[in-house]
Amino acid sequence: MNQPDEPGRPTRRDVLRALAVGAGASTLASAADATPVRADSTVRWDDTADLVIVGSGAAGISAALEARAQGLDVLVLERFTIPGGSSSLSGGVCYLGGGTPLQRALGFEDSEEEMLKYLLAACGPRGLRDKIEVYCAGSLEHFDWLVKQGVAYAQRYSDEKELSHAAASLYYCGSERVQPYSTIARPAPRGHVPAAENQTGGRALMQTLLGAATRAGVRMRTEVVASRLVLESDGRIAGLQAQHAGKTIALRAKRAVVLAAGGFIHNSEMLRRHAPELAVCRPRWGRAGDLGDGIRMGVAAGAATLHMQQGFAVLPLYPPEHVLKGIVVNAHAQRFINEDVYYGALGHEVVYQQGGRAYLIVDANCDYAQPDFRLVVAASAATVADLGRQLGLPAAMLERSVEYYNGHASAGLDPLFNKAAKFLAPLVQPPFKAYDLGVEEAFITVHTLGGLQTDVDARVIDAWGQPIPGLYAAGRTTAGLPTAPYTSSGTSIGDGTFFGRRAARHAARVTT
Repeated sequence: MNQPDEPGRPTRRDVLRALAVGAGASTLASAADATPVRADSTVRWDDTADLVIVGSGAAGISAALEARAQGLDVLVLERFTIPGGSSSLSGGVCYLGGGTPLQRALGFEDSEEEMLKYLLAACGPRGLRDKIEVYCAGSLEHFDWLVKQGVAYAQRYSDEKELSHAAASLYYCGSERVQPYSTIARPAPRGHVPAAENQTGGRALMQTLLGAATRAGVRMRTEVVASRLVLESDGRIAGLQAQHAGKTIALRAKRAVVLAAGGFIHNSEMLRRHAPELAVCRPRWGRAGDLGDGIRMGVAAGAATLHMQQGFAVLPLYPPEHVLKGIVVNAHAQRFINEDVYYGALGHEVVYQQGGRAYLIVDANCDYAQPDFRLVVAASAATVADLGRQLGLPAAMLERSVEYYNGHASAGLDPLFNKAAKFLAPLVQPPFKAYDLGVEEAFITVHTLGGLQTDVDARVIDAWGQPIPGLYAAGRTTAGLPTAPYTSSGTSIGDGTFFGRRAARHAARVTT
């Protein structure tokens, strides 16, 4: 049974804060820099809003739009001059299903149940089932909401494995058609992309959402760097402190603060500490503001974290898709994955499971037509045995791996991994080449997936499993829908926009 706090005795939240900046400081880099301050020590508030949102990416702006629809006054803080966050640099894909109007218009059948089965299987034991279930149940409504904000989807489907350059708005953005998932859940394309040429869907998405936010009366202050949360004496979040024009300002949040400041891919200290596998990869994807500020502010106020070691590692072998007729082998010269899998799953296996070392083996029939900036040639030889010797691999093992693959591929089979028949062909035509897929050489795009623990209403949870009053978080500041291995493009944008909205709706219901 909980005992009432005694006068002068530290509260549970005081203990959490002390742990965060004491012992906890060894867990999260620079947590002490974000130590919260008491509201009664704040001389004055420089601005006030019902909801103060840190970050102007897809999560933050979606929260702002929903809050305005609920009648709340909203203030969004952006570190840079130009808003949009990392979302504006992305492909703009939102993972949606269940039979959206776009899916139906293009002749694809889908259901909430099939979408749920796929995500649960693809996320595996790391997946947050409660969030996945809520997301799938709300997918159709969320699509309608995006359209209502002005997001334009073209009635055009692309059968490419990659995001289309030709403004198609629907495609298979994960491993839905790949074994074993294709036997677990009925495949359906769920990558919904704003109609935009040359993979600029993220820019189109954020231009639309930011325009909608302006029309809705969302207030935004740029060149403001949030630094510390401000707490009432009972532990409720009262607002935050921030840096602007060389001065510290205090911003009051009458209902809540929403932390939507992105991940920590550009904080090298945090990356080395929590996700060292990602620290050696390049490029680090995300806007320069992905420094973990929101995570550190939350932890300093007593928040728990989840999945801090996780990230996505995208290793794009395609396009062109014909190179997938080659095989990927590890340092033991053995295949370990079906090569047609989603490139986030391949990157995860190489980075996290294979010690950061692997090779793509091709012959003249499935080689790249010209040098590709993403990969370097590690070796080229007239025979597979010579190729193995050049790589320093067990030459006999590489020969056996290719022979076994060739024997079955000639019959359109892949008994090891069930690669799709369209990507099966024996490797017989020299020269044979090996492309280096290792973390030191390959173009492996990485971003963090771990962050603050939140519930299905985006409330930030403390170490005792209780919501911190007045504090919400969304997007990559949280551990949300996307997990490692990254299951499908669009789960991050989908997660941020969806749970950003839920944060605002819940905050609007809270009595001040």
